[in-house]
Amino acid sequence: MNRIWLSFVRSYLSLGMFFYFKRIEVHGVENVPKNKPILLLSNHQNALLDALLIATKCGRFSYFLTRAGVFKSTLISKILKSLRMLPVYRIRDGWGNLANNKAIFSSCVELFNKNEAIVIFPEGSHNLKRTVRPLSKGFTRIIFETLDTHPNIDLQLVPVGLNFLNAERFSDSTALYFGNPISAKKFLSDDRNKDVIALKTVMQSEISKLTAHIPTENYDKTLQKLEKFNVNFLKPEAVNKSIATNFEFYESQKKDSFSVVKKIFKLVLIIQLIVPYLIWKLIAKPKIKEKEFTSTFRFAIAITIVPLWLLIITLILAYNFGWLIALCFFTSVLLLTLLAVKL
Repeated sequence: MNRIWLSFVRSYLSLGMFFYFKRIEVHGVENVPKNKPILLLSNHQNALLDALLIATKCGRFSYFLTRAGVFKSTLISKILKSLRMLPVYRIRDGWGNLANNKAIFSSCVELFNKNEAIVIFPEGSHNLKRTVRPLSKGFTRIIFETLDTHPNIDLQLVPVGLNFLNAERFSDSTALYFGNPISAKKFLSDDRNKDVIALKTVMQSEISKLTAHIPTENYDKTLQKLEKFNVNFLKPEAVNKSIATNFEFYESQKKDSFSVVKKIFKLVLIIQLIVPYLIWKLIAKPKIKEKEFTSTFRFAIAITIVPLWLLIITLILAYNFGWLIALCFFTSVLLLTLLAVKL
């Protein structure tokens, strides 16, 4: 039953993302093993949307380690757990709660023993900066505990790179890159401290290759140059090469030739969706404390309030003018959405 629920949710989210993103590129998904225990390790820029993109595009039903703060509400906790999200506690959640991680990590070990897939964002937090921050060592603890408990397990580590043109903007484009799997056993030796350092170093390097990674030194200056040359942030290899060669090499993306037309379609779409738009603009958006959650909240409204609004208007039109008029309205809004998003 849980698999049917997960399939429905994944299909609905995929449909929502189709209308939300201008373009979604997926590269290397064939690298994700289908019948082995895997740990997907990804950079973390765009809050919950990062997890949703991996969940819908990786080809596996995955478990997600999620910060415990979002599980405070009983109802939300039940929903998140039904979606295979597991709470992880951090220092900010209180020292006393850190002990709860032991049970969660043990659960991860047994999930791997059942050939399941788990997703972790090893940076430990989200940040819109286009850089892969130092990895925390929590994920290494899970890996080595798994190998210690089940020595014969063939645990595979899959680096993931998430890239966005402009994570705060609507409509945005995104590109996911799944790297080659790495056997966890490769990092075993007689020195556990060295193993942990080697594991963190290798995985940070692999993730950095799959995303536009701007070193923290001179970050702002480098970002300005990349934006000046209008580089395509969905092509991390080209972006990273530009930085490495001090911009002797760079690949500019084409400018949007439909920008004016798109603005017109977007304005008409806002008029059609005026109530959801006002809820977003006047109620939801002002309450966002971390800008990394901007796209997450906007997407949440797009897949909940917008469909409900369309359904209500469609039923009102059907009651007063017949189903033909109602279906014409519904179809026209879908078409308008595609034009406003995809152009």
